Amino acid sequence: MAIKPKDMAKMIDHTLLKPQSTVEDVKKLCQEAHEHEFASVCVLPVYVPFASRRLEDSSVKVCTVIGFPLGGHTTETKSFEVRNAIKNGARELDMVMNISAFKSGSYDLVESDIKSVVEATNTAGVTSDIIVKVIIEACYLDEEEIEKASQIAKDAGADFIKTSTGFGDSGATPEAVSIMRKTVGRDLGVKAAGGIRDFSDALEMLDAGANRIGTSSGVNIVSEDEED
Repeated sequence: MAIKPKDMAKMIDHTLLKPQSTVEDVKKLCQEAHEHEFASVCVLPVYVPFASRRLEDSSVKVCTVIGFPLGGHTTETKSFEVRNAIKNGARELDMVMNISAFKSGSYDLVESDIKSVVEATNTAGVTSDIIVKVIIEACYLDEEEIEKASQIAKDAGADFIKTSTGFGDSGATPEAVSIMRKTVGRDLGVKAAGGIRDFSDALEMLDAGANRIGTSSGVNIVSEDEED
């Protein structure tokens, strides 16, 4: 793929989800995202109002997480989180699939959980499109399960499938991304996240089929010397 580091900015969700993150950390994140024109900043729900104010005059969207990081929240809780996040200014939502239900074979529950989140975006009183990304936590799934989870998310109306929370046993792999892309085709986005720290890592994910990158190393990725 013929792409330069700086060209990757519009594919990056500049991410800060550490529990010890501070307001100053989020302020810096927003400044960097504005400067480099990243696709979004991804912050903890509590920081959505702050990030929205910091970025209101920019093209950078505010993304936050739903049911994070384990996915075991009730559907009602996730739906409330969605409406609250949108009210506070979020325009992209990365929800964690109910991993426990999926591993238990309760696929109908998993699909209805995702559908409820998607439907909650339509009742939040916002006219602009809200993007829902479903985190399947691929490190806990085999190849068949990755395919199954991706198909469920697609059927439930998700906009993106995402590899990882960053809190699992491992992050994104090209193999998982490739399966996800083959399963959902070109109708949905595929977001690779977890352990992507430099341009080479990011490019490998794009080559595998991703079209969005979640990383806390966005500045490093887009600022790399092209000749290195």
